[in-house]
Amino acid sequence: MVEDNELNREIGIEILQMTGAEVEIAENGKIAVEKVEASPEGLYDLVFMDIQMPVMNGYEATAAIRSLPGEKGKLPIVAMTANAFAEDVQLAKNTGMNGHIAKPLDMNKLNDVLENWL
Repeated sequence: MVEDNELNREIGIEILQMTGAEVEIAENGKIAVEKVEASPEGLYDLVFMDIQMPVMNGYEATAAIRSLPGEKGKLPIVAMTANAFAEDVQLAKNTGMNGHIAKPLDMNKLNDVLENWL
């Protein structure tokens, strides 16, 4: 999960762990890209990506991950953001994200996303 806000990170971790997921965090997009790039192939199954972050935003981080070779560049990325208008959903998809989930998180929608990508 990529999230710059500490409280949102804590809440997100708790909610994701309730589904049985193992969660690793990155505080901004740059850290997320570095973690994915340095990871062994197949370590990560899915990235939940905030959009508005310092250093590197979610769109920039997604583009950087998409440019990685092999399976790392194909890693499913789902926007997890308060930006929930139809144009935000479309922009996330246009920038290479595989899906979009709005904050605050709805457990049913979160479970749908997890079932779809895992």
